[in-house]
Amino acid sequence: MVCCFLIHTVCSVNALSAGGSRVLYSRVFGPEDNSETDPEKRRLLQKERLLALARRVRTAISLHRDAAGSPCVECVLGEEAVALGEADFGVLRLGAGEPFPAEHTLLWLGVQNLAFTMVCEMHENLLLAEGTLRNLARHCMEELRLLGHGSEILLKRDRIDAMLHRYLPHGQLLFLNHRFTHILDKELSAYGNK
Repeated sequence: MVCCFLIHTVCSVNALSAGGSRVLYSRVFGPEDNSETDPEKRRLLQKERLLALARRVRTAISLHRDAAGSPCVECVLGEEAVALGEADFGVLRLGAGEPFPAEHTLLWLGVQNLAFTMVCEMHENLLLAEGTLRNLARHCMEELRLLGHGSEILLKRDRIDAMLHRYLPHGQLLFLNHRFTHILDKELSAYGNK
């Protein structure tokens, strides 16, 4: 099962500090952590966990790009397919308490100044999770034009929710063949035309 899906920045944004990362979209699947009874404290705890994940992914992408000698480049609208083809990919293991109570696997895809992050349970099929993450990133980049300003992602939350509802229903990874993917693409196009 997928525990959460994030879209966040990995390069410096004018309003952020040098080591900062901004979470642009987040979706958490599964039961909530009930250790806190106050809803405000629970919300803040979840926000801190997601920011901790975004910082870890930002560090991993920075290290990966430094080792490869490829710097963070600026966004270019209309070149989503090229950006996705040059995307950095990695997997991290999250130990118990980092930031979830149990062990998890974190998959990330760094596309220019954005990162798509998915946290899965340890027993999940990583090839299936990677394919799903790449598919979600492709749809976000092509259909929603996410290489524009980050605030546009905030305005397109309902479309990202619809995409996740079809490709990750209730956080479950789906085995997709070409025909089923085509049907889901048609459904998303019909939703986008509304």
